[in-house]
Amino acid sequence: MKHLGILAHSIEGAALCMRAFCQHGSSEIGTHLHPDVTLDCIAMGHSMPAWDAGDHASIRTTLATSVERLAAAGADFFACPDNTAHLALEADGNTLALPGLHIADVVAARAARTGCHKVGVLGTTYTMDGDLYPRALSRHGIEAMVPGARDRETINGIIFDELVEGIFTDASRARYVEIIAELEQRGCDAVALVCTEIPLLVDAASSPLPILDSTRLLARAAFDVAVGNRPMPEWRGGPA
Repeated sequence: MKHLGILAHSIEGAALCMRAFCQHGSSEIGTHLHPDVTLDCIAMGHSMPAWDAGDHASIRTTLATSVERLAAAGADFFACPDNTAHLALEADGNTLALPGLHIADVVAARAARTGCHKVGVLGTTYTMDGDLYPRALSRHGIEAMVPGARDRETINGIIFDELVEGIFTDASRARYVEIIAELEQRGCDAVALVCTEIPLLVDAASSPLPILDSTRLLARAAFDVAVGNRPMPEWRGGPA
């Protein structure tokens, strides 16, 4: 089996990804068993000024350091359970020390397999305002749609003020559900939860639309690579 390296940026999403990865092992390999996994996390707070300044190059350098440490720990490949971090990982720079799964490609492939035509995208404003998901989805002929500007600010505020701090409230869940319902009215047939903490707040039972849970989809893809059911990834940074 291959050794997974989890490149963490925001800790709640990374913890969910690691737990989901290991749970696949318990259910499919045996009790208390899973492929080797190592998690590396340089605190996201060190990168927040760079995010605000749009300095993706310096964030990429920080993330690349984590990938190097994962390689030194024996990992064969990496998965980064942070959608926004992929904006920096796609920036120009040296080849990353390990090949990795690209989270947007994993989500878009699942959307295509389930027959989606128009997918709502919920994440940080960095992700919703960027072209990461429009590009990934368009390769499968799927349209990406984001909420209006005011709702995007609401979503982003809840992510950074609550979700990444492990705070999950009924009021915030209700607001997200309202926004998803509006996307349904605009013709979306699924919603991609592409901040990896959002699935801790909104699940399939509470969402008006079928969900594409980026965190658990990435964990599933990583598990499949680790046990040989999916080819080793080849992406080492830069545009996917």
